[in-house]
Amino acid sequence: MEHLQQSGFPVEVHDSDDLSAVKARLGVPVGKGSCHTAEVGGYLVEGHVPAADIRRLLQEKPRARGLVLPGMPPGSPGMEMPDGRVAPHTVELVGEDGSVSAFSQHGSR
Repeated sequence: MEHLQQSGFPVEVHDSDDLSAVKARLGVPVGKGSCHTAEVGGYLVEGHVPAADIRRLLQEKPRARGLVLPGMPPGSPGMEMPDGRVAPHTVELVGEDGSVSAFSQHGSR
């Protein structure tokens, strides 16, 4: 939340006791869930997705459900490392049919 707020996104928080229902409603693919689920501009954003990727999504407006970043990769927004290291990770685009494809790469490979 802080990363998005600091990047200029308005954030409205809704705590839920049943995130699985929210994830199902938004179409988070099985195995692609994380600890944070959001709706931004009509798109699903799951996990610690960088604000730059969300901006790109909103600018390009693909026919898709949204973006997912499973897990909590070290160095991703909210998971910053003291030494600035960013573990390799891929933000994925979830198509309207639930398929996933690489959207952006982060960290060194």
